[in-house]
Amino acid sequence: MARPPRDGSLDSTLALFLEGYNFGQKRFRRYQSDIFETRLMLRKTVCMMGEEAARIFYDEGRFQRRGALPRRGLKSFLGEGGVQTLDGDAHRRRKAMFMSLMTPASIERLTDLTAREWRACGARWEGMDRVVLFHEVGELLCRAACEWAGVPLRESEVKKRTRDFEAMIDSPAAAGPRHWQGRLARGRAEKWIGDIVEDVRARKLEATEGSALHAVARHREAGGESLDRKVAAVEVINVLRPTVAVARFVTFAALALYEHPECRQKLQAGEVGHGEMFVQEVRRFYPFFPLVAAVVENEFEWRGYRFPKGRWVLLDLYATDHDGRLWERPAEFRPERFRAREISPFDLIPQGGGDHHRHHRCAGEWVTVELMKAALKYLTRSVTYDVPAQDLRVSLSRVPAIPGSRFVISNVRRAR
Repeated sequence: MARPPRDGSLDSTLALFLEGYNFGQKRFRRYQSDIFETRLMLRKTVCMMGEEAARIFYDEGRFQRRGALPRRGLKSFLGEGGVQTLDGDAHRRRKAMFMSLMTPASIERLTDLTAREWRACGARWEGMDRVVLFHEVGELLCRAACEWAGVPLRESEVKKRTRDFEAMIDSPAAAGPRHWQGRLARGRAEKWIGDIVEDVRARKLEATEGSALHAVARHREAGGESLDRKVAAVEVINVLRPTVAVARFVTFAALALYEHPECRQKLQAGEVGHGEMFVQEVRRFYPFFPLVAAVVENEFEWRGYRFPKGRWVLLDLYATDHDGRLWERPAEFRPERFRAREISPFDLIPQGGGDHHRHHRCAGEWVTVELMKAALKYLTRSVTYDVPAQDLRVSLSRVPAIPGSRFVISNVRRAR
């Protein structure tokens, strides 16, 4: 049986750290293949890209998530025992808890809370010489997410909690201080949320029915047992942290508005459908997280290649979202590509692919889209601002990516 093209390096871990989002793309092009073998952390690994690869990757009969994420990623980014590490019935049951929060009414409440925070921030920004949008949006999303999730948050805590969420998000592909900052931040967050969960269970704190805090604190596993304190904290953080992570997409949206003023004009004019198209193109075009991992559960064959049980497999999200067979002129920012396009569960996958209820696709993807639309509406219709000279380069070697200056605006004025 044939073997996939093999990367010649003894181990490619350093190359992955140095090349970031370009790691997979360079090798897919070099080998003219959607699949190649390599070694990462001395572990035999298969890297894949493309719509067909995504369909295979999200086939529950072939892959499992248990053991897929390196321990360093669990310790800093995702946390141990969370829904992302489960398989089969255990995963479906836990995922159902998250999806129960994603009703239209619940998402609308979050967008309303976020709109309120945008208005409050706009009033404050008028008196500031410079506003670092990425950090400010992270804080407003943290406020809104905690209120939505039922998590008490004092104003004096907002900056600290937001920075901890940002440190977790910044840590999984980092070495040295960035990684350890993420691990320390996770420890603080799990202690904070764990105490709150215990207060809810001891009836010292009332959790609003329908909130994430209520859902996690009262959740029962298949055997009837509650989540232990640590896992419950991990799952509440799995609602808060991804919501704060939307600040990256909002920052990229602001960058796109600056670099493509014709899009701003269409949004200001209220052109039908352009907001949705713009948001989806931001999610496709700009780098978010590059890869997702799984482990072969049952040996299988695909394209004449054997996938042995236990083999580590990475699906390249960024390469798939820039695949020229799926996206015409993928290196160009073109929202209009979504005008008449039906999005497949396996082609636009910046937050994972497959079915939201059954697979390991981000439960908060719909939230992401709505929060980005709310941000666009505010940035194009409710305020004016200047974009001073700054470092707007987006390095693809840094994971997760962000403009060097975190996007600075000045002379903010609210519409009268």
